[in-house]
Amino acid sequence: MNQAMAQQIIQEALAQGRKALSEHEAKQVLTAFDIPVTREVLVTDRTALADAAASIGFPVVMKGCAADIVHKTERHLVRLDVRDAAEALRMYDEIVGAMQGVDGGVLVQEMVRGRRELVIGLTRDPQFGPCVMFGLGGIFTEILKDIAFRRAPLSQGDAMEMMAEIKGAGILEAVRGMPAADKEALSRILMAVGNIALAFPAVAEIDLNPVILAGERPVAVDALMVVRHDGDDR
Repeated sequence: MNQAMAQQIIQEALAQGRKALSEHEAKQVLTAFDIPVTREVLVTDRTALADAAASIGFPVVMKGCAADIVHKTERHLVRLDVRDAAEALRMYDEIVGAMQGVDGGVLVQEMVRGRRELVIGLTRDPQFGPCVMFGLGGIFTEILKDIAFRRAPLSQGDAMEMMAEIKGAGILEAVRGMPAADKEALSRILMAVGNIALAFPAVAEIDLNPVILAGERPVAVDALMVVRHDGDDR
């Protein structure tokens, strides 16, 4: 995936009148900017499911995947720690049934394990323009609101300052038997998110939540990318 192909994905979404990319499409855009994401395959039938799960290796995560589905967990479209082919087939049928005719597929992805979850995002402020966000992630993001912002484009120094600025900065250090986070890798992700905003003005929002620290290595396991059309206020 290169940046020209990423632009094509965004342009196709705009041409179709969509407000967001699917998770799989969003991760393809991220990959074009060297942001680490889960290994995954989008499947639309049971045969492809078996091949995908075998290639990735159990256990896997399975998700309903479509541009019209933003909140997958609330719609019961996420299955974690799927351990064998028989279970994968059952979960596939459940997810397809829960999607209720939505045009999409099932995303089969590697199970990334880690106890530390971060959030990285992008918003476009009416006054300051594109701003990159960093903070503590997972299900408590909205409750804790422990986040920092910087205007794009970011330097590595900006990214490092953001990581040090949050109240929970200690979670990035070696703690409870876990290694220190690879802050240089995190800084590259933060800079890349800002670069996506500069390269593609149609990208209105990015939400990478969670970015899991698998040991020291950050991996974006979920991704939301909202696009805006000419004339949109956001």
